[in-house]
Amino acid sequence: MADTEPTQTPPPEEGADGKGPTKSELKKRAKEAEKAKKAAEKAAKQAELDAQKAAAEVDFATEFYGKAPLNQSQSRPRRERALISALTPEMDGRHKMVFFNLRQRIHSVQALLTVAPDKVSKQMAKWAAALQTESIVLIEGTVKKTPEPIKSATVSDVEIHISQIHLISGLEGVLPFSVEDATRPETEIETTEETQYKRVLLDTRLNNRVIDLRTQTNQAVFKLQHAIGILFREFLEEKGFTEIHSPKLQGAATESGASVFKVNYFKGNAFLAQSPQLAKQMAIAADFERVYEIGPVFRAEDSNTHRHMTEFIGLDLEMAIEEHYHEVLELLDGLFIHMFRALSQRYATEIEAVRKQFPADEFKWREGPEGTLKFSFKEAVDLLVEDGVSREVLDDINTENEKRLGRIVKAKYDTDYFIIDKFPMALRPFYTMPDPDDPTLSNSYDFFMRGEEILSGAQRIHDPTLLAEKMREKGVDPASMSFYLDAFKMGCPPHGGGGIGLERVLMLFLKLNNIRRASLFPRDPKRLEP
Repeated sequence: MADTEPTQTPPPEEGADGKGPTKSELKKRAKEAEKAKKAAEKAAKQAELDAQKAAAEVDFATEFYGKAPLNQSQSRPRRERALISALTPEMDGRHKMVFFNLRQRIHSVQALLTVAPDKVSKQMAKWAAALQTESIVLIEGTVKKTPEPIKSATVSDVEIHISQIHLISGLEGVLPFSVEDATRPETEIETTEETQYKRVLLDTRLNNRVIDLRTQTNQAVFKLQHAIGILFREFLEEKGFTEIHSPKLQGAATESGASVFKVNYFKGNAFLAQSPQLAKQMAIAADFERVYEIGPVFRAEDSNTHRHMTEFIGLDLEMAIEEHYHEVLELLDGLFIHMFRALSQRYATEIEAVRKQFPADEFKWREGPEGTLKFSFKEAVDLLVEDGVSREVLDDINTENEKRLGRIVKAKYDTDYFIIDKFPMALRPFYTMPDPDDPTLSNSYDFFMRGEEILSGAQRIHDPTLLAEKMREKGVDPASMSFYLDAFKMGCPPHGGGGIGLERVLMLFLKLNNIRRASLFPRDPKRLEP
């Protein structure tokens, strides 16, 4: 590599005698010195101005906002927190502008952040304005009464004037849809011409269920689902029932082989329970007298309809009979009346929240001396025939005719809830007790809401000889269910019961039009996730 000659700086210009700089060089140097002096003075002055400006813009509010440390339960200061639903105008009395809509389950309130000396800095307002929708924040502030109701919030007569705001959890991606769009009623989307709203389809909702469940509508729906379970337990506890928990893995199908899930079970096979039917009956044989269960039910039916799922929650009960199976029917009727009445009285706020997105006629039932409307199967068929349905197709009442019957009953009797008794024996499971006077009929019943079945029940056969006979008639080998049959050989009281689909009751009470809206994470023939 060749060496490079170092660059040499030329010596300063000297006078003719070679003894020092010339006059022109001295002048040049003086000018440069003056220029440097002025530049230094200007820089010093700018630095002073910058310092003054920085001092004026010191963020005095840093402790009042920002991302909170990751909560690892490192401390527990027990700071008092208020629920949005508890805010009232009586709490009024204490203080560039940023507006927030704060949501807590089904309740929401407006909040306001205003730049103020020594309280809220510009930096604080800028940071808060940049927070993403659906961020989880901790707010501290003052409740102030509003001059007029805030239509966008459920708590409309107050707002929060924010003094502190900390981010507890932010977003790392983009929302698949906004919670606002997911809450908008279909009627508003269809009737508003000035604004193009985004329609969030059911599949999109279910594929992103966590976001969908944040809507105030869904918060209310599942509060009501929770309530139905509470009311079911509440009523039966008062009637002396005991809650049981039966296994969901079984050695044989309880209803019919066509609708059962078969699973590998070590060196053999097992089946997912289609109902707790056999366990309930064996509990009665074991002298429990009155039992109920809330648990999952599995049906391997390839039905892609608005009201079928492959897994749902069953509300089941069974009870000993003293004289007549109508003791069970009447208790079940009382249970439903209790649920309808309590839902309407105790959960009116939640029902109203659902109605905003899913407008529907108020659910109607009959009370008082006239009681719940009851038909025999034959009388229900007669009503349909009078309405123009051919009797030849009414050996069973299919879904279409169930709905038609519901419309007939609503128009004629002004009720959404009714009972059909005495179903043909051919339509019921092997364990159903035959009618004593007509063996082609059974001591069985179905309950209906808005023209759709929500409960199926009956008196069960408690005599082992008759039970084995009916099993064979239905194509069930008694030997394959010997454990079940043996329970009745040891003595068992007359008994009956019923099974209710929780999601179906909720769907029909609120008129949600699709059972998947009433299931937290629905399972159907086409959906196993999320």
